[in-house]
Amino acid sequence: MAANSVDELMDLLHASRGAWDTPDRTGDPVDLHDHALQTAALLRRRRPADKELQIAGLVHDLGHLLLPGDDARHADLAADAVRPLLGLRVARLVQLHVPAKRYLAFVEPGRPLSGQSAATLRLQGGPMTPAEAASFARDPLAEDAVTLRQADDEGKAVGLDAGVMEDWRPVLESVAARHLTETPYRLTASRSPGPSASAGRPAGPRTPWEA
Repeated sequence: MAANSVDELMDLLHASRGAWDTPDRTGDPVDLHDHALQTAALLRRRRPADKELQIAGLVHDLGHLLLPGDDARHADLAADAVRPLLGLRVARLVQLHVPAKRYLAFVEPGRPLSGQSAATLRLQGGPMTPAEAASFARDPLAEDAVTLRQADDEGKAVGLDAGVMEDWRPVLESVAARHLTETPYRLTASRSPGPSASAGRPAGPRTPWEA
């Protein structure tokens, strides 16, 4: 299912209130609605000029809403849903938030995860191998994906007021409008050697760590 307008995407985001990452509610302690708002708010604080990264944080877990219980494919489902409206970079960042978890598990072996994230890490392939991590670090969006992943892991505080969903409508409209008028998004080969643990390429053949 693709969101073909900002109104359709906002409908999905509002529908995430009371929806959870696991159908039986044994997963993370906040619903998808609050998790989306918290993740986006953290990214706005850390990268105030990067609206696309903030919006990627807002929509990254919509796959849990679109097909409940399919944790293995939830990132791909969300990326497919937002790509026509929000463009390749937003979709790629959404797609990369799972590989970024595996990357961080490799570079920071003791990094704390929620119980649900630790369980799904095993299902998603566990920490990357050295070869997978090296491949991931060469991705032009790797550093941004790591930043998204860190906000994703932190945005699970019960009772935290991170604003209201409608506050993000103008940002979604801005990103969608930019996508319609800009030249096709291309990733350059020039980048730093790898993402910082303390801090995608467009859709196409998958890299080894996504296979």
